[in-house]
Formats: sequence, C-alpha cells, structure tokens
Amino acid sequence: MLQTTGKIRKRFDELTALVSQPEIIADNKRWKKLIKERNLIEEIAEMHLVLEKAVQEKEKTQELFNNEKEPEMRKFLEEELFSVNKEIEEIEEKIKLLLLPKDENDESNVIIEIRPAAGGDEAALFGRVLMNMYVRYAERQKWKVEFIDISETGLDGIKEATFAIRGKNAYKNLKFESGVHRVQRVPETESQGRVHTSTTTIAVLPEIEEVDFEILDKDIKIDTYRSSGAGGQHVNKTDSAIRITHLTTGIVVSCQDERSQIKNKERAMNVLKVKLYDYYKEKIDSEYRANRKSQVGTGDRSERIRTYNFPQTRVTDHRINYSIYSLDEFLDGNMQEMIDELLRADQKIKIENAKNN
Repeated sequence: MLQTTGKIRKRFDELTALVSQPEIIADNKRWKKLIKERNLIEEIAEMHLVLEKAVQEKEKTQELFNNEKEPEMRKFLEEELFSVNKEIEEIEEKIKLLLLPKDENDESNVIIEIRPAAGGDEAALFGRVLMNMYVRYAERQKWKVEFIDISETGLDGIKEATFAIRGKNAYKNLKFESGVHRVQRVPETESQGRVHTSTTTIAVLPEIEEVDFEILDKDIKIDTYRSSGAGGQHVNKTDSAIRITHLTTGIVVSCQDERSQIKNKERAMNVLKVKLYDYYKEKIDSEYRANRKSQVGTGDRSERIRTYNFPQTRVTDHRINYSIYSLDEFLDGNMQEMIDELLRADQKIKIENAKNN
C-alpha cells in the first residue's frame, strides 16, 4: 500500500510545485487542469504521510520488542504492536476507499433542468416544488443559485426550468437526482379529494469549464425575443432573451433571466457547451454508460427514481429502497440524509466491483 500511495504522493508534490510556477499560472487553462488533478489526489497524498508514520512506528516498536528481554516490557511492547497494527489496518481501509474510481466531475458546478412529464397542470406544479427544493438545498449548503430560463404556467407551475447551482462538490451531491420523480397527492384543483399521480423529469449536468470542441458560428442559429419575465422577474420591453439552436444536433437552449442580451447570450452559450459535452460524451463513451448502469442509477430521464407520497408524508428512493418519513422537511431542502445513502450505495457497489476485478 505504501508503494501505491508513495507514487501518488510524489505526483502530488510535483503538482504542488508546478501550480506555483509563473509560466503555469499564466496559462489559465493548464493551471486549472493541474489544480483539478491535484485536488483529486490530495486526500490520498495526505493519508500516505499518515500511513508512513504508522509503519515507521511499527518498525521501531518491532525492533524494540525483538531486542527486549524483560517479560513485562515485552508484554507492553506486544500490546503496542497490536495497537499500531490495528491503526495501520484502519488507515489502509480508508485509503482503499479513496482509491476507488472517482467521477472527474464530482467537484463541478451543476446545471439542473426540470420538465413536467405525465400529469398536466399537477406535474407542472410539482416541478415548481422540486425547483424550490433544490434551491433550498443549495442555500443550506451555502451554494449559489443562478436561474437561466423559466417558462411558467398560469397556475404557478413551470413548463420548464433551467438553473445553475455553483458550489464545491455540487455535482457529487446532486448527480443521482437525474431521472423521473413521481408525486402522489391530492391536487388543489381536485374537488373530490382523490389522490393523483404525476411525474416530473430532472436532468443534472456537470458544468464544464473547458471543453475539447469548438462551437462554430455556422453550426448555430441565434434568435432574440422579448423576455416574458423569468421567474416573475425582469419583465421588459426589449428583445433581450436569447435562444440558440445547435443545427447539427438539434439541441436548443434559451436564457431570459438577465436584462442584458449580451449576458443572456453568454449564459446560453455556457449551457449549450454543457449540453454538447454531455451529448458527445454519451454518444462515444459506451464504457461510461455501462459503468453508470452498474451503479446506483443510469441518470436516464426515463428511469423512475423516487416517489413523493403526500398522504403518507413519505419520500422513497426506489434505487436503494430507502424511505424518509418527513416529506415537508425534505421538500424544504433537508435532503442530505437521502443523498448520503445514495453515495454510500454507490461506494458499496464500487467496492464490490473492485474486488471482482
């Protein structure tokens, strides 16, 4: 184990030296790439020093034990050896977890898309509930939320919503939210008190700062239109809203949250880059898709992942068969318990896969 972590520690020290060099700092793209690599291995590099110290302590104690003749002292040293061996085992277990394959986008910000599916107005209303839930969760994490585009219904529901959540490990915590969310409740418009079932789809995409492809002007069509007031805000009389169509893939993005056409275009282009990155990654990386299917969930929008049952005040995640009976708190952004269970389940599967490989 020391040999493995030693190589990682050596690379960590190399990266630490590199990111402080003026010529590297001047190359912002390369500097960010190296910083990201350094962050990914930092915990293992630190644990290497902890393990190294424990192994040195064991060797020192073992030498003392081998040279000791006095029975009581030998017994004491034997107990010390037992203790340090146990400590080494615990450290190695922690390192094994840190060595598990990591999602390179875990530290990324996210872009969330919400769209009503089955259920008409009720699905649109529940889309608003889910949007508020993620906003409240982000607030609890001290993360920043930026609305990009919201199309509303007349009943305070949403036809579609796109927004960014920016904060450390945002993607790591929210990546398993992708899929179909089902709600069971009595709609406000239901006069006979019957429980209706509706669904809303969630897509969570990592916000990629640097991509390996260029968006050419000839490949996109840009339309401007008058903002309808995203989220009930910024209603204006100018054509500040932006819609960008990627002609090759047919992907369409729009932004109307800012008063400035320039800012809306910048945000829309950022979302287009994220969507294109996801599109091409899904298309060419079959191994990635296979791995996702073997983990907690595929992230596919067609996969029903969770049910929010209002009569029973219960929220159940079907992938891990885990329920929480405090629905109101959950919808107020108190989601961490469920998120932790999903992360643990994913980690458990990765451990099993590592043992089998």
